[in-house]
Order: sequence, then structure tokens, then C-alpha cells
Amino acid sequence: MASNQQSQPADVELIPATSAQAPILANLLELYAYDFSDFHNIELGDDGRFGYPKLPLYWTDPNRHAFLVRLNGKLAGLVLVKRGSEVSGDEGVHDIAEFFVIRAYRRRGIGTQIAHATWRRFPGPWEVRVMASNQAACRFWQCAISAFTGGAAPFTRFEKGGEEWRLFRFVTQANS
Repeated sequence: MASNQQSQPADVELIPATSAQAPILANLLELYAYDFSDFHNIELGDDGRFGYPKLPLYWTDPNRHAFLVRLNGKLAGLVLVKRGSEVSGDEGVHDIAEFFVIRAYRRRGIGTQIAHATWRRFPGPWEVRVMASNQAACRFWQCAISAFTGGAAPFTRFEKGGEEWRLFRFVTQANS
């Protein structure tokens, strides 16, 4: 039965999050940080939470956008988008600040649908930064970008905080 569910088209929604939904995003960011702690040295706070200090900026800074992801009506993840490059400082670039799909919905093409919906929403230049040690994420982003652009998804390497990262750069069109 599970294979039938996976073969049916998924109704994926990218929903702009309101400030009233900040606690939901904060909870999802805890799950994301826990997963990410396999690749990055993230410390728990004294309260037992990782925390995400920049979350309030997503309702006060017009260059930041928070989204909840729903799959067939059920909460499935989040996307945080910001304007401005973390690497080059280019203010015109859109950046995937955070991207998270809960484990139960991974490896079914849902993340790719979410990424594509995000890129269609914000046409123009994009950057996606990925820690080189997170090989699954590197493969995911390379495939998602390649499927979206219809071409190769080359990346450049850079170092930040003593860790190697990959930077994917591409441009989306208004009607992609």
C-alpha cells in the first residue's frame, strides 16, 4: 500500500508563514537543527533547544520570506528565503537560508517540488549553499537545480568557518 501512496501525485503547498505561525517554524527548525548536527557543530542551549535567533527577522525584514510546506494538507517542512548573498555580498541574489523536509517525506521527489515552487516564486539570480560533508544534500541540490534549469548544476567550492561548502549559482525566469 505504501508504494501506491508514493506513486500518486503529491499535493505540495508552499504557504507564506505568518508571525502567528512562528512557533510552528521554531519547532520545525529544532528538527532541522538536530538533523544538521550530524554535519555541523551545533550546540544545544541550556534550555535543551538549538534555537534560531534570526527567525523574528522573517516578519520584520522585507528581504526575508518564511514558508511552511504542506503535503496533502499535512505539515511537511519549511523554507526560509532571504535576499542577499552570504558569499559574494550581492544584494540582488536570492538565497535558500534554510530548507527542511521531515524524514518521512524524503526521497519521494517532494523536496524537488518544494525547491522548484520556491524558485518560481522568486525569479532572478539564486544561490544555494551546501556543506560539502552533507553528501545527501549536495546530491539533492545538484539534481533539483539541474532538473529545474534543464542543464548541468556546476558549483564552486568555498571555505567558511574551517568547513568546505559548495555554492550553486543559477538564474530562474518568471515563467519557469
